[in-house]
Amino acid sequence: MVELVEAIAKSLVDKPDEVHVTEVEKNQAIVIELRVAPDDMGKVIGKQGRIAKALRTVVKAAATKANKKVVVEIVQ
Repeated sequence: MVELVEAIAKSLVDKPDEVHVTEVEKNQAIVIELRVAPDDMGKVIGKQGRIAKALRTVVKAAATKANKKVVVEIVQ
């Protein structure tokens, strides 16, 4: 899952070298934390959060196939 989020995020931003993705287990779920450069935050979130929602949908679909609960958080 981490590789998937990282690949998508790097393709969206202007500074792909500043994309950092970490995986943390919390409360029977896997939390994927995505950090990008402050200038690229809008590109990852998108207008009205559409890109962030689409990213979460793709990850949720992949997690369902693997029988896991995964949450994507975009962190500053």
